Amino acid sequence: MAFFCGLSTYMLISIHEFRLNLAKYIAEAQSGNVIELTSRRKVVARIAGVPKSGTFGVDRLLVDGVATWRGGKPKGSKLI
Repeated sequence: MAFFCGLSTYMLISIHEFRLNLAKYIAEAQSGNVIELTSRRKVVARIAGVPKSGTFGVDRLLVDGVATWRGGKPKGSKLI
């Protein structure tokens, strides 16, 4: 069963079904869908794809222009 929530699609999949079609559901997660695994009709786990580089963390700061990097190794602050 699948339903839409915002930009993502949530899919409720039994653990048995997930194991039988692992590659298919991993591809679904990578494409932005959220997969909720069920055991005896109760949700027990949630699988979501990892965002591509540049969408979070330091990469995001660099993309937004908040931080800069000149390619060198960072230097620590001097102890007083």
